[in-house]
Amino acid sequence: MEKIKIGLLGIGTVGGGVWEILQTNKEEIIKNCGCEIEVEKILVRDANKKRDTSIPQGKFTSDFDEILQNKEIQILVEVMGGIEPAREYILKAIKAGKHIVTANKALLAQHGVEISQAALDRGVKLYYEASVAGGIPIIHPLKESLGGNKIQKIMGILNGTTNYILTKMTNEKVDFATVLKEAQDKGYAEADPTADIEGFDAAHKLTILSTLAFGTPVKFEDVYREGITKITPMDIEYARELGYAIKLLAIGKEEEDGLELRVHPTFIAKDHPLASVNDSFNAVFVKGNAVGDLMFYGRGAGDLPTGSAVVGDIMSIVKAMGNKEILKDGFTQDLSKKVKSVSDIEGEYYLRLVVEDNPGVLGKIANLFGVNNVSLSSVIQKGESVSPVSLVFITHVAKEGDIQATLQEIKSMKEVVEISNLIRVENGRERGEA
Repeated sequence: MEKIKIGLLGIGTVGGGVWEILQTNKEEIIKNCGCEIEVEKILVRDANKKRDTSIPQGKFTSDFDEILQNKEIQILVEVMGGIEPAREYILKAIKAGKHIVTANKALLAQHGVEISQAALDRGVKLYYEASVAGGIPIIHPLKESLGGNKIQKIMGILNGTTNYILTKMTNEKVDFATVLKEAQDKGYAEADPTADIEGFDAAHKLTILSTLAFGTPVKFEDVYREGITKITPMDIEYARELGYAIKLLAIGKEEEDGLELRVHPTFIAKDHPLASVNDSFNAVFVKGNAVGDLMFYGRGAGDLPTGSAVVGDIMSIVKAMGNKEILKDGFTQDLSKKVKSVSDIEGEYYLRLVVEDNPGVLGKIANLFGVNNVSLSSVIQKGESVSPVSLVFITHVAKEGDIQATLQEIKSMKEVVEISNLIRVENGRERGEA
């Protein structure tokens, strides 16, 4: 039986999952792709380190050239993470004619065009299903199964850590700092959680999804980003009263006047499928002009779910090795579509203010909204006879720039103690729909 040898860069959580799946599901893999897949070498920092693992010590190397120059290794699997030296290793492997599988969302979000073009020029295959949403198949469907659609919208919960935190805050009515510490103690959140809680991780993933969905190289820096650190139990309670859940959503839309690319906390209507995605689960909602609405749901991280996506990519390459055709993807499309400034984006908004409970304050604030072309859908006041009080507004569809202009004027009012929060609202409707 033919044996395909791979080089594995990294043996952390995902790398360990890849090794385990290749051993545990060996017979199923042989049955499905007609050959055996063997890890020939694993790149680590210290090849002599004693590891609590069943992996033979001879598999480890600290010298990348052992993998690069080994002609028997046909596929390089990068699960080490980070930008460098992962980028350098991948480009060298492409030049050497090796096919590439990577789970590295940050690398693809920032250097996907360079890597994809290099693979296209050299005639090798580049697969990266595991870079977004762990074990959930979403990259392949966008590239292949939904290829006959014009994708109109992608909206996803792409970070399990933030979804876990928001779920706990919602169910147990506790504050952000308390839940974050608990998540860190349980290993759900990193010691430095910045990438998750400030939305960087989700923005990397949205960059990749939008590039594929909209057929244009999307720049990571063009994705508007906000994290969840300002969300309070009070905001979650108001959301509940108004018929919403709060989720950190990654949203990509193609409108006639350009692309909307944004990651931020969002009021999502409780009857929307994404509103019921809880704990560390991920989900991606896709709207195509032919297929309509789809949702992909499952574990977005972890050794075996993510390892499953990596192994699936390896098998896809093995099956396609006889096919010399290399298809372009969004990273190497020539068409460059405009990304809209966040100030030009239109939507509905939740605003929470703290004001002195003086006669006429609500009227003054409502008037400022009207002057700036912002129509109000609902107003809630809490804390009667106790000053200051909270005022909560939900707007009709308005332009972000008009909302921000209104807030600047509201800030200058002597009766306004603080603008506590601004959260965008998604009802699942597109522009022009009732």
